Amino acid sequence: MESRVCAVTNIPRRRAESIEQKVHQMAMNKKALHGVIALAGISALALTACTGPSGGGSSSAPAAAGPIAYGTTDKVTSLDPAGSYDNGSFMVMNQVYSFLLNSKPGGAEPVPDLAESSSFTAPSEYTVKLKSGLKWANGHTLDSKDVKHSFDRQVAINDPAGPASLLTNIESVSTPDATTVVFKLENANDQTFSQILSSPAAPIVDDEVFPADKILPDDEIIKANAFYGQYTIDSYKKNELVSFKAFADYQGVLGKPANDAATIKYYASPTNLKLEIQQGAIDVAFRSLSATDIDDLRKDSKVKVLTGPGGEIRYITFNFDTMPYGTKATGADPAKALAVRQAVANLVDRQAIADQVYKGTYLPLYSNVPSGFLGANEAFKDAYGDAGKPSLDKAKKVLTDAGITEPVALNLQYNPDHYGGSSGDEYAMVKEQLEKSGLFTVNLQSTEWVTYSKASRADEYPLFQFGWFPDFSDSDNYLTPFFPEGGFLKNHYNNPEVNELISKQLTDADKTSREAAIKDVQNALAKDISTLPLLQGAQVAVTGSGVNGVEKTLDPSFKFRLGVISK
Repeated sequence: MESRVCAVTNIPRRRAESIEQKVHQMAMNKKALHGVIALAGISALALTACTGPSGGGSSSAPAAAGPIAYGTTDKVTSLDPAGSYDNGSFMVMNQVYSFLLNSKPGGAEPVPDLAESSSFTAPSEYTVKLKSGLKWANGHTLDSKDVKHSFDRQVAINDPAGPASLLTNIESVSTPDATTVVFKLENANDQTFSQILSSPAAPIVDDEVFPADKILPDDEIIKANAFYGQYTIDSYKKNELVSFKAFADYQGVLGKPANDAATIKYYASPTNLKLEIQQGAIDVAFRSLSATDIDDLRKDSKVKVLTGPGGEIRYITFNFDTMPYGTKATGADPAKALAVRQAVANLVDRQAIADQVYKGTYLPLYSNVPSGFLGANEAFKDAYGDAGKPSLDKAKKVLTDAGITEPVALNLQYNPDHYGGSSGDEYAMVKEQLEKSGLFTVNLQSTEWVTYSKASRADEYPLFQFGWFPDFSDSDNYLTPFFPEGGFLKNHYNNPEVNELISKQLTDADKTSREAAIKDVQNALAKDISTLPLLQGAQVAVTGSGVNGVEKTLDPSFKFRLGVISK
């Protein structure tokens, strides 16, 4: 999950070798032990890999004295669901907003939250019945008009930093009465729609507070007390400290929180985050400690290191307009631009990055859909390098065949805060690998996230780092949001064959044929290289030794819930 949006078309977009073989390969390498643990968490389609009950959250737990203190290096872009599409923002939203459908801690299957029931009432019609008598924390009535308003404004605002790209299969939303919502879909048999209703595009907001045509500033949201979740926000200093208090009138699927209050503290560096969890100044550290820090913390008896199922990926994005030989670059030549991308793919050594930078907490990723998800293959391993190892000969040949005889200058951008302190080492190694070939010179630059998240999609970076933390556990979440007409990446990629294949797999109810289409998509993407997959990782949290419940929320929903934590 990252900030993104794409133009609405009739192609719906969403944020979108066997696992046993991979685990066997990694088990042969002691350095990759943690990577084996990470992939073990992804197995079985990442749906049954976490510990803890599958029941209704922590509703039976008594409220603790609290508060629970959570620390992170993530940053908040916006508390308005239409204005952000990143982990830092969604972390806060998950505590204070509800969804029509949500998942219980420990699993990923959507179940009614604000809804009382939901189902397809026709192939292109999905009907939700709401609970009655719901009230926002400010006393306003919460009913179907809020639901329609929430989805309509997402699409109307279509903010570049928002998640509207997830909703393009919605043709219209109607409200026959105060407790009924009917979604009319452009494409029938949408295999992911129930997941979409629990995604970052789907927090329900107060129609009396949130304007229909613009993003509402954080301070106005706080002032309006426009919340309906396990918590409300008691105080807020953006990207410094957020204080929550339990909301007594919450009636959603998550139940009563296991604590009566919680805080989120924001850190400028992983080093400070590590120090504070070791000293007991916070109860939980999550996103993002460096691999070296995690390895060190495993040896500290005062803390616990917990690993949950992974779906996170890291990759390089190519801007098809501004990269060397891109459509708007000097000397534009699409064939040469493709050769540059393919040469880079032949030279990058994922295994070295995983081992040396991430100590095995990440594994090499050879396709756009990560291992453990339906239809995942290793298309890039088959197409480039030497069975996953870099190949200078292949890189030279592809450039020479395209008529490129001089070293190519690449401007490569990465982010040092949002993707963890090891990003600098990761991209320094990418630079070293490319320049060692003699085929490239790399100008490596970094930018802080608040600027980076917008500039990366405003044609300012020809090549840039991105990561993805999935909205839900389905292969489509790695396809639909990214690739039709450039998706949320705004990188000007568009391949009609890919668009058609993505649309096909999205609406195919037959698992076998859907899996085949997902593989075909990956093979086509490996030829074009809109993005270059690098690494796949797990969810890793560190807690104090007396802190309980975190393992319940490191689940395949990829939603971190403060309400399960107690001490």
